[in-house]
Amino acid sequence: MKNVIKHRYLYFAISLVVILPGLAALLVWGLPTGIDFSGGSYLEIRVNNALPSTDDMVALLSEYGFTDTKIQRSGNDKLIIRSKAMDEETLTAILAEFETRFNVSVELDRFESVGPTIGKEVAQRAAGAVGFAALGILLYITYAFRGVKHAFRYGVAAILAMLHDVIVVIGAEAILGHYLGWEVDSLFLTALLTVIGFSVHDSIVVFDRIRENEKLHRRQPYETVVNLSIVQTFARSINTQLTVMLTLLSLVLFGGNTIRHFVLILLIGVFSGTYSSIFNASPILVVWENKEWKTWFKRSPA
Repeated sequence: MKNVIKHRYLYFAISLVVILPGLAALLVWGLPTGIDFSGGSYLEIRVNNALPSTDDMVALLSEYGFTDTKIQRSGNDKLIIRSKAMDEETLTAILAEFETRFNVSVELDRFESVGPTIGKEVAQRAAGAVGFAALGILLYITYAFRGVKHAFRYGVAAILAMLHDVIVVIGAEAILGHYLGWEVDSLFLTALLTVIGFSVHDSIVVFDRIRENEKLHRRQPYETVVNLSIVQTFARSINTQLTVMLTLLSLVLFGGNTIRHFVLILLIGVFSGTYSSIFNASPILVVWENKEWKTWFKRSPA
């Protein structure tokens, strides 16, 4: 039987190496929030003629008081405009002036507007949703494993593995947002909560096998029982998650721009969740059981 649990600190080190670039990106660039969380307006317009220059469009919007505006070209005839919140009357006036000044015909494909107060409230509720999910998971796992010694540890280990995945996903979003211009929106929150579900589900599969093996192998050391449980569930976890990841990869490659951001975040999160549930959650139980933190900073005997 392969000794997977033996290399637990290597797995922790790999997780740290993966997490650090995302944390650095968060500190340097921050998390780019969309209008769902920061407030503002989002427009997609289609132009039936040659697109005017970005400077001319920025100048037009500045005349209406929208000085901090981001304009992105999509294809040969489409513009994506992000600005502070505007009402429909102002939008109509801007589109009419756009057609007159640049001698083009404009078709509005999409318009969304969220006030800054509502955006802030949505952001607070999103953070609350993640926190509530974590608390609910902790209480549920502690209750579900109440017949096992130190049931609370299983809940904490699952939460720590889940936090690993949350940090990986948020860090990846910070990097992708900087280089690809993607923003955090309601779909990102949906992807994040889905990742949390996948991560905890995989951890519980391993934990459940640990609970069974503790009864079957009472005389074996806890570390051996945990290692046996990981080995027994390894193929099942990989095969299940690989099916999901291949489907998501197909959608990233062939699903189109509309869902690419959402699906790619899901793919990163599912991959991270598969890793953390096997190589982080269960090893944390072993570290806790052995109280290994007592010897972390002690010099090894000569």
